[in-house]
Amino acid sequence: MTNSATIKAHREPLFHVVKRDDMPAWKAWLIRAVTIVIAFFLVGFLSMAVTGESFSATYEIMFSGVFGRLFEGRFTMLWKYLQEIAILLALALALTPAFKMKFWNCGAEGQALMGGLASIICMIELGNKLPYPVLMAVIALTSILAGAVWGIIPAIFKAIFNTNETLFTLMMNYIATQIIAYYVYLKGGGSNVINPVSEGNFPALGGNDYFINILIVTVMTVVMYIYLKYSKQGYEISVVGESQNTARYIGINVKKVIIRTMLISGALCGVTGMLLVAGKDHSININSVGGQGFTAILISWLGQFNPFIMVIMTAIVIFLRIGVAKVADTALLNSSFSEIIVGIVILMLVGCEFFIHYSIKFRHNKKEGKA
Repeated sequence: MTNSATIKAHREPLFHVVKRDDMPAWKAWLIRAVTIVIAFFLVGFLSMAVTGESFSATYEIMFSGVFGRLFEGRFTMLWKYLQEIAILLALALALTPAFKMKFWNCGAEGQALMGGLASIICMIELGNKLPYPVLMAVIALTSILAGAVWGIIPAIFKAIFNTNETLFTLMMNYIATQIIAYYVYLKGGGSNVINPVSEGNFPALGGNDYFINILIVTVMTVVMYIYLKYSKQGYEISVVGESQNTARYIGINVKKVIIRTMLISGALCGVTGMLLVAGKDHSININSVGGQGFTAILISWLGQFNPFIMVIMTAIVIFLRIGVAKVADTALLNSSFSEIIVGIVILMLVGCEFFIHYSIKFRHNKKEGKA
């Protein structure tokens, strides 16, 4: 009896998770591609089940919601789609250096709001007092500085006092939101809205109001790829992310890297705030970022911290968000339907990454020989 009890007590669990050896890149990307195709089929079938439309009709509605009358030469909806990609991608690019360093910056929302606040203050207070080129330079500089300050505060506390950066950056989001709410209350005459400001907006190149935002984020994407892959600072970020002890051993100043990287991350979030205020909404409120700072975390991670892959992931997420919202609107469904669908697709992609990097090993039952 004693031996039997001992065997049961030491019995292995039914299954355990084991880290895989490095999977060939082609195989990993094949799995991701198949997952995306399955996800799009699932989106179609779920939409069919809820709306009663056919599979093809569902995707026709989605494409019209995203691209409008593209084949008739009307590109307005396409430009709006590209701008939505640009805003979410900008946030993901801003978070990527910090996350690659394994500094869990969950404060993109607040850092972008502070950048947007700096923009709107300059637009309102200095709009009629400075020449347009000088005004735009001041808006850009103050937005970058505001985002950088909001990002460097938790970095300093992390580097010196080893505080929890996740909680710190999350709490700073709430502080930023309340600052914005107070400013909007003051300038909105007690309402929750500031009327669109006409001074200090980005110019419309070729009559296109969206081009500047898209151009800026395109440049950000290329520069971030070069910075992370080919610069010395990008190498230091990778080493610190792999092991801080190793980084210290080879002479890297870890505290300096943490502060510098969060300075860059916050500054780029500030740029995103400027894009939202001066390039898109021409106003600000507590929902200007719209929770996209948290979606950007998933975009950065699913894109393997590669800016060009992140472009693809962002395009998929925005397509689903806009397209399914159009399906929901056509079928008179709640607007939350699109967020549910996007959440399901992201969950599938996260699950795909799990099985690329890990495998599940089940317990093998072995028959005991009789003594």
